Amino acid sequence: MPTGNRPFISGFTFVRDAVRLDYPVGEAIRSILPIVDEFVVNLGDCSDDTEKVILALGDPKVRIIHTPWNPDRFVRGATNADQTNIALDHCRGEWCFYLQADEVVHEQDHHRILETVRRCRNRPEVDGILFSYNHFWGDYSRVQRSHCWYRHDIRLIRAGRGIRSWKSAQSFRKDDGASKLSVVDSGAWIYHYGWVRHPMVMRRKQKALDSLHHSGDWVEKRYGSEEVPWDYGPLEKVPLFRGTHPAVMEERIRNKDWRAEDFRNLDSPPKHEHLKLSMRIHTALEHLLGIGIGEYRNWKLLRN
Repeated sequence: MPTGNRPFISGFTFVRDAVRLDYPVGEAIRSILPIVDEFVVNLGDCSDDTEKVILALGDPKVRIIHTPWNPDRFVRGATNADQTNIALDHCRGEWCFYLQADEVVHEQDHHRILETVRRCRNRPEVDGILFSYNHFWGDYSRVQRSHCWYRHDIRLIRAGRGIRSWKSAQSFRKDDGASKLSVVDSGAWIYHYGWVRHPMVMRRKQKALDSLHHSGDWVEKRYGSEEVPWDYGPLEKVPLFRGTHPAVMEERIRNKDWRAEDFRNLDSPPKHEHLKLSMRIHTALEHLLGIGIGEYRNWKLLRN
């Protein structure tokens, strides 16, 4: 239960087939259990042992709800927002901490996050709290810093304000779908592992994700029936990560038994956005100037 100097905080997420698609959902949940008072998991109709993974956490804070996914909403990611909102509606906290099933928080940021929540308690103008992002790519030693990858997003929101998941559940807005949230920056990081998988599983995961955004014909045309590995491209073009990973990720990182480099198709190199010359020039200019140029910004930033 919350202490006297901070409000009740709910964690929440949605997930389906985390085992089959290799989502680190157990690590994601564990990463914030020390700083939340409950964690709501909206579990979809799985074809694997995802529920066993969550139950194995053995923590009374974790509460599972079951929701079948509606195939009619498999367009432009609408079902992702639906499932996020269902989990959010089951939260009992004054603040709600959203983590997707491949997002993890470093324990070194726990204090910083709680301090931000405490500071916001007497600031009613604050709707949410912003986090910086580490997007890992190909393995655990490379992190995307390209302009085409968002640098920040909202992950903590204040309850009772009509805040809803936005578009494909990347972020949040007011329930009119247009009003951006007023936020403060936590100074904390989200460690996003959505693009670190065995290349065969990565292709399977991306196909499953695209099926929630596009028609069956589009997915079939893009992927076909042949099982081929995902090509991460030249990892040397992606910056090295110089920091440490969250402790909950240690076992997963230690057990990695594949190399993205071994699955490259040199005869038909991938056309990833971050590899395009125009994107590389844009990114280099941002780094030189130390500012984001035309970057994604779905919020109104307030002073801390």
